[in-house]
Formats: sequence, structure tokens, C-alpha cells
Amino acid sequence: MIHIAIDGPAGAGKSTIARALAAQIGFIYVDTGALYRTVGLFMLRAGVDPADAEAVVPRLNGVQIALTFSEGEQHVLLSGEDVSEAIRTPEVSMAASAVSAIPAVRAFLLSLQKELAAANNVIMDGRDIGTVILPDAQLKIFLTASPQARAQRRFAQLQEKGEAVSYDEVLRDIQKRDEQDMTRAAAPLKPAPDARLVDTSDCTLEESIARVRELVRDVLGY
Repeated sequence: MIHIAIDGPAGAGKSTIARALAAQIGFIYVDTGALYRTVGLFMLRAGVDPADAEAVVPRLNGVQIALTFSEGEQHVLLSGEDVSEAIRTPEVSMAASAVSAIPAVRAFLLSLQKELAAANNVIMDGRDIGTVILPDAQLKIFLTASPQARAQRRFAQLQEKGEAVSYDEVLRDIQKRDEQDMTRAAAPLKPAPDARLVDTSDCTLEESIARVRELVRDVLGY
């Protein structure tokens, strides 16, 4: 199987770029961040502080996550409910960052991610794909952009959805999540030693997709 690992900070465009690339080359796209968001959503709905490991861990057995794919598009089911849209709020983003720092949560989701990779040619994106989940991936990419560029993109997305947030709030959330992701003890956000760095701060979405597509063509021949 051919595996492409795309890591990077929040708002770097990993999901959008990976989804577009997967459609172009016929791979399965796996958004691992959606799995952590789903755990975070479950805990919020249960009234549990996502950062409280002692409260989170005993409830993991109640988290029933499944992934379905339709025309290359990933849908996330929580206890049979499609939560693909519900997990995309700023509150759930912060909850995802909190639960992802808990080793037991990472272990809980590890087997699901590895099973998907073992059975399919995949493009998988997240925070620790190249370092932990798919350390033998044939191509590893670390996709990044400045906090300001990432905040502006996320702010525009939230505005389109009618979310009442300010740019400054989004920037603070981005910076806070960066700190959480990079300093956590369990699988912190960092490039794999053999990852290719792609900075999209000054790129349009189309230019970013093209740069990653060129890498895939050069390294893998796809």
C-alpha cells in the first residue's frame, strides 16, 4: 500500500489539500483530526472537561466512532450519527486539542487509523502521522503557514458559516492550539526528520494544492 502523511498545525489547510489530492490520484483520504474532534464532541456533550484525563479515560468505552467514504469523501459517525459538520466549531477544535494530549485517547484511536492504512492507499493528515501513525509512509509532508495567514483563512471560513467570531479571537485560538499541540507530552506536533516542508503562507489554495501535487508526482510518480 502507498501512504502519504501530511502533518502540520491547525488551519494550515491540511484537510482541504489532502482531500483534493486524494480525489486527483484516487487514494482514500483519512482526516485523523476529525477522530479527535469526535472524541472532544462526545466529552462536551457528556459534560466532561476534555482536558481532565481522569474524567475522559473512563468514558472512552462509550465512544463509538466509524468512518464511511462516499465518492472519496470521509464522513464521521458518532454512535451512528453523522457529526461531520458538528465537529467543525471552534469549541470542538479546542476540545480536540485537549483530548489529543491524553495518551489513552491516542492509543484508543491508533488501531483504527492503522487499520485504515493497512487496507488502503491513503492520504492521512493530522499532527503525528509521519512521526507516530505512519512512520514508514513513502511520502511525508509538513504543511505549515504563519499564524496570521492561518487565522485569516479560518476566520473567512467561519464567516461563511455565519459564526459570530472576530479575527483576533480566531488568531488567539490558533496560537493557543499551536502551543498545546507542540508542548504536549504525547506525540507533540513536529516534522518527521524526513518530511518535506511546504509553507503556504503566501499561496492561494490552488497554488498550495499544486505544490503538494508536484511533490507527489516527483517522489511517488502519481
